[in-house]
Amino acid sequence: MKVCIVNANPEIGDKKSNIKKIKEYIKKEKADLYIFGEMFLTGYICREEVFSLAENEKGNSIKEISKISKENNCNIIFGMPFEGRRGIVYNAGVLVKPNGINIYKKNFLANFGPFEEKFYFKQGMDLPVFETKHCKIGICICYDIFFPELIKGMVLKGADLIACISASPSITKIYFEKVLPARAIENTVYVAYSNLVGEENGLVFWGGSQLYSPKGDLLARTKEYKEDYITYDIDFSMLKEARIARPTLRDTKPDIFLDLYNASKEKKVFNRDVKIGIKMAEKAKNMHIKEIDVYGNEDVAFGIKLIIPCERINIFNSEKIKAVFKGEEKIEVKEEDI
Repeated sequence: MKVCIVNANPEIGDKKSNIKKIKEYIKKEKADLYIFGEMFLTGYICREEVFSLAENEKGNSIKEISKISKENNCNIIFGMPFEGRRGIVYNAGVLVKPNGINIYKKNFLANFGPFEEKFYFKQGMDLPVFETKHCKIGICICYDIFFPELIKGMVLKGADLIACISASPSITKIYFEKVLPARAIENTVYVAYSNLVGEENGLVFWGGSQLYSPKGDLLARTKEYKEDYITYDIDFSMLKEARIARPTLRDTKPDIFLDLYNASKEKKVFNRDVKIGIKMAEKAKNMHIKEIDVYGNEDVAFGIKLIIPCERINIFNSEKIKAVFKGEEKIEVKEEDI
């Protein structure tokens, strides 16, 4: 898969100009996937204007970029303010494909130093992985990359490539250059990084977009502090070699994530119902699951979701605990079955 990673300088508030810039880069170089930076559609520092600039999946901007994607038979990742519902806006990464769109909502909002994201955005709550013709892609946004559990979760769900889109100013350059190869090595995954470049209201973005192999090797890098792009033909067969040589995915212990949850919630142990959900899910984890009916409570459902990341989970409050896993076939697992 040929990827084109861009560091470019968007015009604040000028969506038409920034879409034109996306189109111009696609004309320059033929690729299967193009990656642009965080909030590229509008510029990063929009403050209150972000609410009038935000669009949903039916907005004119996504329609226009979808048209570009179809005309060039390519995938495009870029950042934008996404309106989940009226007045509720997310800092989002959008993957536009010739046959559809996918949305990732930034989980970890930067709200320190010069950053004010929690004033304007609602935080995301999911770690989706998106299917494309060439590979499965996980998207993260800037500050997200500093939370290894997020990236680990995406790779455990099948991501072959992590696309990190960023608005990193020069003061944070040193941190990104250390953490990007670390995420690649610890997850044996390709990591593509696209950063903004230029100046916005006193913040100077350094560019420096780059690509790392699943062994942590730097494969390509743009120039710093100026608009530039890189292309690289990714060979996903290297994933197998890297994962055999350093089997971090095989050796990951799901129970550690339970301990992490306990620590964050200040609990000493995982409760009984969560453990029941985990054991139920183990019975069906090799199925292709489209929907799950959970009879019990939210803790049972949480345990199931830790093992099977299904987006359609229906919870029915009940004293009797069971789960119905629906896919090409249907399996019912009761508490007494585990």
